[in-house]
Amino acid sequence: MASHRIAVIRGDGIGIEVVEEGLKVLKAVSENHSFDFQFDEFPWGSDYYKANGAMMPSDALDTLSTYDAIFLGAVGHPDIQDHITLNGLLLPIRRKFDQYVCERPSILYPGIDSPLSGKSPFDIDMVVIRENTEGEYANVGGFQYMDFPEEVGIQTGVFTRKGCERVIRYSFELARRRNKKKHLTSITKSNAQGYGMIVWDRAFDRIASEYPDIQTDSLLIDAAAMDFIRKPEVFDVVVGSNLFGDILTDIGAIITGSMGLASSANLDPDKRYPSMFEPVHGSAPDIMGQGIANPMAQVLTSAMMLRHLGEESAADEVEKSVQKLLTEGEILTPDLGGTSSTDSVGTAIVNAL
Repeated sequence: MASHRIAVIRGDGIGIEVVEEGLKVLKAVSENHSFDFQFDEFPWGSDYYKANGAMMPSDALDTLSTYDAIFLGAVGHPDIQDHITLNGLLLPIRRKFDQYVCERPSILYPGIDSPLSGKSPFDIDMVVIRENTEGEYANVGGFQYMDFPEEVGIQTGVFTRKGCERVIRYSFELARRRNKKKHLTSITKSNAQGYGMIVWDRAFDRIASEYPDIQTDSLLIDAAAMDFIRKPEVFDVVVGSNLFGDILTDIGAIITGSMGLASSANLDPDKRYPSMFEPVHGSAPDIMGQGIANPMAQVLTSAMMLRHLGEESAADEVEKSVQKLLTEGEILTPDLGGTSSTDSVGTAIVNAL
């Protein structure tokens, strides 16, 4: 029997609650298949920071390196600046384990009303691939004259030929595997960012020549944001830099019904290192502890993890179970117009398996 070792970081806010439901579903689906899980939990995040001055211990990355995958809830707390949580946990994990692909699907499921008029189930069915290790989040730069009137901050975006080419090639391969529209859209801003984004554009053109079966286009980020609203049905696979992918996936989550449905994977496609799976929604401290957080994003994220681990049929079952609840529309959390609790939705997904 296959066994998968999973490092679990519940983190902060609603992450603590939704991870519980994700684990519940993973344990249940594994009982129907010839594999099992070993879950080891690590209490890292904002509470750990308040007690220790760091988001995780100094040997955390060495510890995580021994696992098959990392299952993360969310990190972030209103009392701690975002750059501390980002640079103290998320970015070190993504960089150490070369998780250069951030894969974020946006699907309008049956039973969900998009805020956009006239959209039917699966009219919106796209995946945004976000470059995850360099670009605008490379954390290269510095300050001069800190706390003086002349204070200056320099923030440098880093675009390498290797970094651009590998995430773009992954996106072409995904468009081919999906076998839907067979279309890939590149997101750029080379009219204003005439160095880094030119490296991106040139990489896209080079890789595109290797995939004559995939249709392509290139959009400026502002035009892409507009088209995500006015005609999202034209998109299939979208590839963008760290910043642009971050912006577009929040739009993608909202136009498909709720941040509570937005799953995400931080991938090392070559499986040299553990990949990390986390929902898009963040810690949502305003609803923490109320028992109303939607666990479906975490559960759909668990399906992405199952697929990455090679458990395709189990992943399909989890996704279909979530879709069953959405279609029936009886057991839903308040963000989807229901009155059910986090726990009851998780239990209903297990029963749907």
